Amino acid sequence: MTDGYPTPLDDAALAATWAAAWSSLGRPAPAGLQAELMTAWSEPQRHYHDQRHLRECLALWTRWREHSPRAGEVAIALWFHDAIYDPQAPVSGSNELNSAAWAARSLVRAGADSDTAQRVHDLVMATQHDAPAALGSSLEAQLLVDIDLSILGSPAERFERYDQDVRKEYAWVPGFRYQEARAQVLQSFIDRPRLYRGEHAVALLEAQARINLAAALSRLAQ
Repeated sequence: MTDGYPTPLDDAALAATWAAAWSSLGRPAPAGLQAELMTAWSEPQRHYHDQRHLRECLALWTRWREHSPRAGEVAIALWFHDAIYDPQAPVSGSNELNSAAWAARSLVRAGADSDTAQRVHDLVMATQHDAPAALGSSLEAQLLVDIDLSILGSPAERFERYDQDVRKEYAWVPGFRYQEARAQVLQSFIDRPRLYRGEHAVALLEAQARINLAAALSRLAQ
C-alpha cells in the first residue's frame, strides 16, 4: 500500500480486518455476521455508501490503526457505521442510531462487556455530521471520523465520482432542493478550521479536501 489515498481492500484483506478486530477484543467473531454485513452494504439504494466505501475506510484503518489504543473497536465501528442506510429515512440520525444499536447488540451477544458495546455504539454515533462534541472527543472517535471523511480528500476523479454517487442516492430530491442542501453541507465542511484531527490525516487529506469541496460548490453554482 502506498502513502497516497488507499486502494479498496480485496476480500482477503477485508476479512483480515474483521478477524483482527474480534481478536483484539478477545472474542470469536459471531458466525454469519460478516456475511450479514456484506449483504447490508450491497443493498440497491447504495451508490456511495456501499462496499467500496467500507473497503476504502478499512484500508485506511489498516494503515493508521497504531494511532488508537482500541483499534479493534474502531474497526468494528467502521464495519457497522453505515450498515443500515436509508437515504429517505424520515428521522435525521436514525441510520446511525440503528447501525449503532446493531453493533452494540452484536457485541453483547458475542460476549463482549457492556462498556465495550457502549464505546462502539458511541463511535458509530460519532459519524453523524452534527454529532455532539463529546462523542468525537476520544482518540478512537477522532480516528474513525477522519477515516469516514477521508473521501473528501480523495483524488479529484474519485471525489467527483463520490459527489455523483451521493446525488444518485438522493435522486428523489428535486434539483433545486438538493443543490441548496448539498451546498450547505459542503460549505459547513469548508468553514471548519481543520477538517481532520489526526496529523497523519491532515498531511494526506486536508489540502486536497479543500480543493475538492471548492470545486464541488462551484459545480453546484453553475
